[in-house]
Amino acid sequence: MVRSWLSTCCMFLAVVAAQVGAADRTPDGFTILPSEITLSDSRAGHGLIVEARAGALMVGDVTTSARFRSANESVAKVDETGRVTAVGDGKTTVIAVVDGNETSVPVTVRNTSAESARSYRHHVNPVLTKFGCNSGACHGAAAGKKGFKLSLRGWDLPTDYDTIVRGAAGRRIVRSDPANSLLLTKPTAELSHGGGERFTQDSLEYAILREWIAGGMARPVDDDPRVDRIEVFPKLVSLRPGDKQQVLVQAHLTDGTIQDVTRWAKFNTSSDGVAEVTEDGLVTVINAGEAAIGVWYTSQITSARISVPYDFTVDPEVFAASPRNNFIDEHVLAKLAVLNIPPSGQADDRTFVRRVYLDALGMLPTPEEVDAFLQDDADDKRSALIDRLLRRGEFTDYLAYKLGDLLLVSSKKLPQRSALLSFHRFIRESVAANKPWDRFAREIITARGSNLDNGAVNYFLIHKETTDLNETTSQAFLGLSITCARCHNHPLEKWTLDDYYGMANLLTRIKLKNGARAGEVFVQSTSFGDINHPRKGTAMAPRPLDGEPLALDASRDRRVHLADWLTAPDNPYFARAIINRIWSHYLGRGLADPEDDLRLSNPLSNEALMNALVDDFVNHKFDLRHLIRRILNSAAYQRSSEMNAGNEKDNTYHSRYLVRRLPAEVILDIYSSVTDRPTNFSGYPSGWRATQLPDSRVASYFLTAFGRPERTTTCACERQEEPSVAQTLHIANGDTLNGKLRADGGRVARLAASGATDAEILDALYPAALARPPTEAERTAASNLLATLGDTDEAKKHRREAVEDLFWAVLTSKEFLFNH
Repeated sequence: MVRSWLSTCCMFLAVVAAQVGAADRTPDGFTILPSEITLSDSRAGHGLIVEARAGALMVGDVTTSARFRSANESVAKVDETGRVTAVGDGKTTVIAVVDGNETSVPVTVRNTSAESARSYRHHVNPVLTKFGCNSGACHGAAAGKKGFKLSLRGWDLPTDYDTIVRGAAGRRIVRSDPANSLLLTKPTAELSHGGGERFTQDSLEYAILREWIAGGMARPVDDDPRVDRIEVFPKLVSLRPGDKQQVLVQAHLTDGTIQDVTRWAKFNTSSDGVAEVTEDGLVTVINAGEAAIGVWYTSQITSARISVPYDFTVDPEVFAASPRNNFIDEHVLAKLAVLNIPPSGQADDRTFVRRVYLDALGMLPTPEEVDAFLQDDADDKRSALIDRLLRRGEFTDYLAYKLGDLLLVSSKKLPQRSALLSFHRFIRESVAANKPWDRFAREIITARGSNLDNGAVNYFLIHKETTDLNETTSQAFLGLSITCARCHNHPLEKWTLDDYYGMANLLTRIKLKNGARAGEVFVQSTSFGDINHPRKGTAMAPRPLDGEPLALDASRDRRVHLADWLTAPDNPYFARAIINRIWSHYLGRGLADPEDDLRLSNPLSNEALMNALVDDFVNHKFDLRHLIRRILNSAAYQRSSEMNAGNEKDNTYHSRYLVRRLPAEVILDIYSSVTDRPTNFSGYPSGWRATQLPDSRVASYFLTAFGRPERTTTCACERQEEPSVAQTLHIANGDTLNGKLRADGGRVARLAASGATDAEILDALYPAALARPPTEAERTAASNLLATLGDTDEAKKHRREAVEDLFWAVLTSKEFLFNH
């Protein structure tokens, strides 16, 4: 299902890109969606949507303007809304006429003579779920409501069935007189109901529940057909503000039948500022941009993409003339063209060199490095600089530090210093050797032996509980949070308890044994040990998410089975997860945002670009340096952060470089470099940078105040970059920056004592801090600040204080604290 949906997205984007943003949206035809209908019993019905087309692009719902007819009403009828209902077995055609133009859809009807009973799984439970009866705010709450408890969104059908039919001494159901059943009198508000009226007696929902009761209340069984996948129509559509679009949802069952489940599906929007959606799936476009309409039905997830071009007059040459350094730019510009968002120009050399040093190394370029880059006349000097940076030890330090965040390297998790340093050493040496990402992950997942000799082993010391290990592994290497599925089926995703405990059972057969050396622990695989499903009370077959299961009694190392699935080139999550993290680091926002949230219900901003990045990454053997090099060389990364008349509101599609505050560790390190006063970290060598530290718990009020993650959970949300009062007060009055400015032997002290002129002080400060010379206005303002009253000791003291103030002003400015 995932691959099919991704392929559709790519095809759509290729089409619209070829149309240069679909500038001409004048319809040239009409299409009925879906393209064919099969009705599988006498009760079956199915909606239709008539969509206007501009070439291959869907551009608007015209169903309400269409007139419908059936070619053979003895097989199927169609009403004025386009709803088709079964009459008799056979085949026919439904025709829609719009503005004198006809389009049609084939209809097949079968099994109308067979008696079809209402099913708890496919009829009753969808009603209860759609109307919120089993939601967390109602009877799906942990304690239920008024003594009536259902599983959240109906994930435990057998228990829910027993609760309804047999619970409360059977008083919820009156089979001899269904209309008097509490299951009907409560939601219709015939009897007092805390949830109020949910539906009326003349509704389809009422009829379904009544017919199910009257028909004998068939219980859900394992042999029931299951929903294999759901499909949404239209998948992708280009609309304008004010347009309305109905979304239609089909469920594909394991017995081959297809049902229209639009009425029972749950809908949400990824951006209510762009498009709103009703509980019936009717979308109303509010503003320009893009929104994904999420669809949920019985733990199956999909989405429809609503693209709304901005109403700007953009010369197509803007897109054609924008630089294309590699395939990344083709996909970024295609998306911008679809949305009619003009890209900013390229950043100048000074801006670029400062930006790439901070992003790649976590440090500023020296004035000499800036001057050398500016004086280089080679056409490929940016590419050459990127290559040099990726070979530097500081790049290794910074990337290893980021991976330490991901893998929770912390003395809180690894209190033995020898274990902590061993894990950090494994990570750093892997980065230094440019170890392929698939090999890196495999070595961690299958690690065994001494944790001091094999640093990867410490991953299992950090996670002593199988559930923690399961959740961190899924989040870190797949970008998926499955924590909700530990207790019940995920309410917003496809993951079930069976999925969770199948995955967890791959990580249970691990044995820890203390070694002879201080802090030494041996990890090895064992042939016994399972984790039981909390409802079923038995162990699930070990199975990766969406992967093939192992037999419970299989002799194969379960972790090897997991690693094989995890690192397979066609794994739909593994490569995407690290690509999205890397993209987010360098571009300021992931293609999925947050960066570690790759749910189907959180669609990517540019699916085609992600697919291209995955293909390139896999084809280059999971080479992280290659991936980073691709990104840094793209025109998208090298774009200016300056807004233009048209991309002011774009923070998603990379029409410009996103200005963002530097991470806490980088700010502290560049404070040290500009002031020439290193930060001393207890227990580590003098001169170490914050980005070299193996432990996130090294004492530093500055790092804590500025959002350093604690590394307690594998979640990007641990790192905080929002401004706070604590940050402001610490910069103003704390001793981190002020101590460096006042310290003897630092750059400030040397400049003040050297008799340097105002110009010399400015020419030392601005290139070191901002990678540029001061402007004339800045020179004038600084000269007023640095003015002296003579050569007395008092004047020298005031001048020293003035130099400190000047440095403080520059080092607390937005230009310094932000990358742009």
